[in-house]
Amino acid sequence: MKYDYLIVGAGLFGAVFAHEMTKAGKKCLVIEKRDHIAGNAYTKLKENINVHKYGAHIFHTNNKEVWEYINQFADFNRFTNSPVANYNGELYNLPFNMNTFYQMWGVKTPAEAKAKIEEQKAEAKIDNPQNLEEQAISLIGKDIYEKLVKGYTEKQWGKKCSELPAFIIKRLPVRFTYDNNYFNDLFQGIPIGGYTKIVEKMLEGIEVKLNTDFFDDKEKWLNIADKVIFTGMIDEYYDYCYGELEYRGLNFEFETLDMENYQGNAVINYTDAETPYTRIIEHKHFEGSESPKTIITREYPKNWVKGEEAYYPMNDEKNSKLYNKYVELSKKEDNVIFGGRLGMYQYFDMWQVIDEALKLVKTLQ
Repeated sequence: MKYDYLIVGAGLFGAVFAHEMTKAGKKCLVIEKRDHIAGNAYTKLKENINVHKYGAHIFHTNNKEVWEYINQFADFNRFTNSPVANYNGELYNLPFNMNTFYQMWGVKTPAEAKAKIEEQKAEAKIDNPQNLEEQAISLIGKDIYEKLVKGYTEKQWGKKCSELPAFIIKRLPVRFTYDNNYFNDLFQGIPIGGYTKIVEKMLEGIEVKLNTDFFDDKEKWLNIADKVIFTGMIDEYYDYCYGELEYRGLNFEFETLDMENYQGNAVINYTDAETPYTRIIEHKHFEGSESPKTIITREYPKNWVKGEEAYYPMNDEKNSKLYNKYVELSKKEDNVIFGGRLGMYQYFDMWQVIDEALKLVKTLQ
């Protein structure tokens, strides 16, 4: 074998694994089907602005080990994610907090806000939430659900909220303080200079082949290294033998505007059902970039079809059962290990991707 490890995919999982194994004296080859490294965290400098090519990537974690790990490769600014929701021209602060409750109902104290939510929850007669709609109403009441959750979520997932599992909404923070910081994590920020530079540093001195699709010559790649770390779609690896796992896709519409400031915030969500996109990202606000121009991205969710980039796994009961069938197949592999959000069919935050890669390194050393 020419290499100890072939890593399929140059995103965060593959880059962290390759970096650590190379440090340990192993010979690694990384192949990537795209024309760039860094996966969906890829950033590219344009008009002196680091553009997040695949949507907003904000690093946040409570895991001190992961935070210190990523800070080896870049300095982070103190960016705080405070998105705004636009519902048919009405603006509301996110996450759901006392500012939101005041904007929605005019309430000024936590007790008043809780009373309003309890009143709406009682009217809805929900004791044991069975789906996302019921879970949302029980958390934040019918008004906020209908204006700030329903339209956005149904656009995002392409299904009615009553058809989606309740756990999806549990990711949304609700707090009874005047605090617009979306994340509760201890550590948060954006790498100064963009994410691509982080991955470049991770992959220094490691052989990387871009524009190289594993499936164009699967047998060759399976026999080039002692072990293969595969970060692509697990169902594709097995030629969809049990059927296709479901994902949600995204389209990104970029626009360079001849103005310094378009929307005054990095992220504005469009929560009505009629607006076809879910959010507009204004990239310069992530790093406070100095530029006479600004670059925005409109994000359009869509149904995923085979051959396109898969973004969000549909972690419902049907797909979880199908994924588990592929996991059973993977247990029979001697030299292939699946990792990352596609290989493990999970929605991971960036810190979780790094954590999973570091855990795998520890098990193999």
